[in-house]
Amino acid sequence: MSLIELKNISKSFEQKKVLDRIDLSIEAGEAFLILGRSGAGKTVLLRHLIGLIHPDSGRVLIDGKDLNQLDEQELVQTRLKFGVVFQNSALFDSLTVGENVGFALIQHSALTKAEILPKVHTALEMVGLEGIEELYPYELSGGMRKRVAIARAIIYRPKIIIYDEPTTGIDPISVDKIVHLIQDLHQRLSITTLVVTHDLDVGLKIAQRVAFLLQGKIIFEGNKDDLQNPERITDPRVVQFIQGSSSGPIKEMEV
Repeated sequence: MSLIELKNISKSFEQKKVLDRIDLSIEAGEAFLILGRSGAGKTVLLRHLIGLIHPDSGRVLIDGKDLNQLDEQELVQTRLKFGVVFQNSALFDSLTVGENVGFALIQHSALTKAEILPKVHTALEMVGLEGIEELYPYELSGGMRKRVAIARAIIYRPKIIIYDEPTTGIDPISVDKIVHLIQDLHQRLSITTLVVTHDLDVGLKIAQRVAFLLQGKIIFEGNKDDLQNPERITDPRVVQFIQGSSSGPIKEMEV
């Protein structure tokens, strides 16, 4: 049984089909990449995984449990299997770094503040940001805010961490640091890592298996070695994306 299973998932908004019969399985401990252009349906797919929206048809199973069959309390418990690092980091500006990192434990555990503090320290230490608990997000660089968001995602040791466009908006040096950090945490925590991005180079440094989403459909699923050897690819749309060419079957309107 796969840790994450999507079975024939379809979803439409205002008669526009955003996901079209998606089938996908991700095993425990995998580093998996969902690749696609902006507007391809990646964010909608993520929202299905954590039960924020439900499909029009099909099933989403996490650890064998169908999210459609869970009551609200069971859904909350299932969501706690995920840590999510959002594209814009999504830190609370009015809270300190320490309060941001410890937020999930404050909300979803019976731990006291004194018990949460050392966990916050450990999480920040794991992302290389010791001793900044009292700072506010506006005092941090973009790369530091991203690492704080990662610390917040790992503090309660989820089974799965989702990175939504993890390197958007940060400089190349910070990109390299974030990529290495994601790789390190994947190994140290023995977690399932799911990276969602349009950045092929970043995604392939992290993940071993890849699904390419275009116009709500998965048009390629396989190992990263296949994407790094275009002669193995038969779909011209995938080849065009890999080559970064403006010429080909993918038109500008197909985002």
